[in-house]
Amino acid sequence: MPATVVIGAQWGDEGKGKITDTLSEAADMVVRYQGGNNAGHTIVVGEERFALTLIPSGVLYPQVTPVIGNGCVVDPAVLLDEMAALAERGIDPSRVRVSGNSHLIMPYHRKLDAVMERFLGRQQIGTTKRGIGPAYMDKFSRNGIRMQDLFDPKIFEQKLDIALKDKNRQLVKVYNQLEMDPAPILEEYLGYAEKLHGHITDTSLLVWEAIRDGKNVIFEGAQGTLLDIDHGTYPFVTSSNPTAGGACTGTGIGPGAIDDVLGVVKAYISRVGSGPFPTELEDEIGERMVEIGGEFGTVTGRRRRCGWLDAVALRYSVRVNGLTKIAFTKLDVLSHFETIKVAVAYDSLDQRYDEFPRQQRVLYNCVPVYEELPGWNTDISGVTSFDELPKEARQYVEYVEELAGVPIATVSVGPSRAATLQRG
Repeated sequence: MPATVVIGAQWGDEGKGKITDTLSEAADMVVRYQGGNNAGHTIVVGEERFALTLIPSGVLYPQVTPVIGNGCVVDPAVLLDEMAALAERGIDPSRVRVSGNSHLIMPYHRKLDAVMERFLGRQQIGTTKRGIGPAYMDKFSRNGIRMQDLFDPKIFEQKLDIALKDKNRQLVKVYNQLEMDPAPILEEYLGYAEKLHGHITDTSLLVWEAIRDGKNVIFEGAQGTLLDIDHGTYPFVTSSNPTAGGACTGTGIGPGAIDDVLGVVKAYISRVGSGPFPTELEDEIGERMVEIGGEFGTVTGRRRRCGWLDAVALRYSVRVNGLTKIAFTKLDVLSHFETIKVAVAYDSLDQRYDEFPRQQRVLYNCVPVYEELPGWNTDISGVTSFDELPKEARQYVEYVEELAGVPIATVSVGPSRAATLQRG
């Protein structure tokens, strides 16, 4: 049963899109298992750049069936626009399959997302304001509307009526906003049914059959481990489970079906939005990482905060995901620094922490304890094998591998497919 989960091992933006795309050359199916269009995966193919937010990265290979699982929340307008954009560039979107149990992002979700974030003031979480959080709130309060409801107009209208009465009370009485009219929402969303009809299916069965038949299935997560709703730096997290366990609940397959869990780790670390970040560099080095690494969000364009690699957080990610191997990305960005630092522990409130602290007060006061390694000061973007890397670059990879306790199987030295080195 060749099934691999690809997860972000940090705060997202590790390069999961490129790694999934690289693996997809030998894949039959790529399954997105959580999140919505708040996560962007950027893929570079030759001179072309593809920015995907909902459709799995494997769509660029004609033999791959791209699947959006039940753990996702879907804005149908965004999905249709993304499929149309792919078609314009010669990519066949008819292969896309979407779970009938995935939840719809509705216009009132987007509106609530924006006003709720604004009312938080200085305590803002850093949401993308695309309605993802409110859609998950409705899902877990059992007040959500699912993709399958589009195909039963009577049920859809009843659910919309109940949901919008509740949302209008919030908008008017809490946030001083105007009520939303259900009529245009009903017309708009029922119009999506015909356009999406051929794409909606029982994806749990579809994925299970592929695994049963020995096909190569990749489960693609969005965001990263430290943004997990349960295991991340709460409350500055996403609204779903990007960790490996989310692949099971978000697709409807059992854990015994998974062979490998591949953690994507950036050679430094970044975070977008608010929240604690022990190794953040608010200096010239941090600015250079942003500039050289192109650290701006695929979806929002927001500048990412950058810092040295955090081995404490990495060991935590290895543990909660059960990582079996690592893909190490953006090593080329560190070619521009004389020395490289890695946080191996934290000092906080007169105590040393070798494991990632779960108390928010402790985490906010963490001061990283660094180990320093020599840089290599040479361009590595054209290197075609791991052994061709400068000695210092190889030593850095081996050092991180030792700290993580998991083999680094892949090293990326640039954004293109070709700039991917295999080890072992």
